[in-house]
Amino acid sequence: MSKYFMMLLVAFVAMSCSKKVEVSGNFAGGSPLERIEFIEASGVATLPLINIGVDSKGSFSGSFDAPKDGMYIMTYAGKQAMIYLKGGQKINISGQADAFPAKFTVTGDAKKNNDFLQESLEEIQTYASKINVGEMVTKEEPAFLKELEKVRSELEKRIDAAAKKTSPDSEVIQWKKDEMNASVLGLMSQYEMNHAQVSGKPNFKVSKNFTDAEDKLKKESARMLKNQPIYRNYLLGKLSQDFQAFASANNKTGQETSSVLFSQYLDTKKDLSQLEKDYLLAFVMSNSDINPSTTPENAEKINKIIKEKIKDADIKKDLERIQFVLSGPKMGDAISSAKLVKEDGSAYKLTDNKAKPAMVMFYASWNPYISEATIPVLKEVSKFYQSKMDFIYVNLDDTKDQFSKTSKAMLQGMPGTNVYAEGGMNSQIAKDLGIYGFKLPSFIIIDKEGKVASKFFYNLGDPELVPVLDKITGLKAPEAPAATLQNDLVAPQNEAPATK
Repeated sequence: MSKYFMMLLVAFVAMSCSKKVEVSGNFAGGSPLERIEFIEASGVATLPLINIGVDSKGSFSGSFDAPKDGMYIMTYAGKQAMIYLKGGQKINISGQADAFPAKFTVTGDAKKNNDFLQESLEEIQTYASKINVGEMVTKEEPAFLKELEKVRSELEKRIDAAAKKTSPDSEVIQWKKDEMNASVLGLMSQYEMNHAQVSGKPNFKVSKNFTDAEDKLKKESARMLKNQPIYRNYLLGKLSQDFQAFASANNKTGQETSSVLFSQYLDTKKDLSQLEKDYLLAFVMSNSDINPSTTPENAEKINKIIKEKIKDADIKKDLERIQFVLSGPKMGDAISSAKLVKEDGSAYKLTDNKAKPAMVMFYASWNPYISEATIPVLKEVSKFYQSKMDFIYVNLDDTKDQFSKTSKAMLQGMPGTNVYAEGGMNSQIAKDLGIYGFKLPSFIIIDKEGKVASKFFYNLGDPELVPVLDKITGLKAPEAPAATLQNDLVAPQNEAPATK
């Protein structure tokens, strides 16, 4: 009996410690060209945890390790929904593809928590539509604080009513109340910044009663800082005017990055905790200077800030990962030796290519930027350089069968080696090289020693590509109009990949 009890105990502990989330479902009318991704919502500069394909019937399935219990962003067809997940759960998500994210159903282990979030959202939206923030900001401070407390109390009442109706876990109820408190703090910040102007009292300053009310709402600030991005927005809002003045005074050349200036500014803020500084600096870096268009010089500055200023290990890890994903492996590093598979089933590695330098293309059939225009340009490139260069095409589709169909359809008559990365977007080579959906298709050059000889290219018309090919092959390409093939990494400069 005691042995059986111990077996049950071990099984329970294993389940309770598991980070694995198993997800399956169906979006009626879903397209195999669309993908599903899950991203941690409260992280900084976070990347997709998994990339899941949808079959011709709209069905999908996959599993991933959830870094922590909490809110996750689920993306499908460029649209986003929020889902509360806990490690060890098995969930099912269903609905109509064209109705996502306005309407979908979560069942399985996560049902009660997500029913609660939906119920509380509907309750809060009904009440919030009646709140006139503009009018509140004009009120005298005592009247504003009185109405604010009425708003907070009513929101909490509605959250409790939703919890009573759906019986969620206590953690998700706390998460919702923390979100509410962060939102109320945001209203207080708006009042403090705008009341002087709207009231015609330029010398207005909030009283101790006001700051005491703020402090009461911030009593769980460490938890809100970790779990509530809107709380970080509130803290940044509080610092914005002061930082703008600092930046104006210290950006002598007018060319310094926001990340460098904000890092210097935080050094002067002795009233902020190190964790607050880490989260706020990470937020500024990921929203201003960590992007595909960052110059190598600025990327080095950012790397130095991450190394020297960020102390929290998890935040540092996230920032270093996104930097690697955007910049790729360093020139001269050995290319990944992860196992690949040829169509005949034989094993292959990029490091096996020793006779010549090679251009390696990473692609998937579902990626919209592999088009009829891409392949003709690639054919011209391979035709000109094939005497001095090999070409390797790494397929990242979900199955080897799909790889076989894709390579035959897309690469018919193309010189080179066709290989498949088992696991597709979740394969080892994708992890090693930081390849995500927003980086497809992509191209990299390796020398005959199997070392990285270029950055990642996402555009065959990139003006830096031909000089690299000419140099490594010793050939001289004829002058030609630049191609204009591109994906979302080289789209308008103000766009960035899916990060948080």
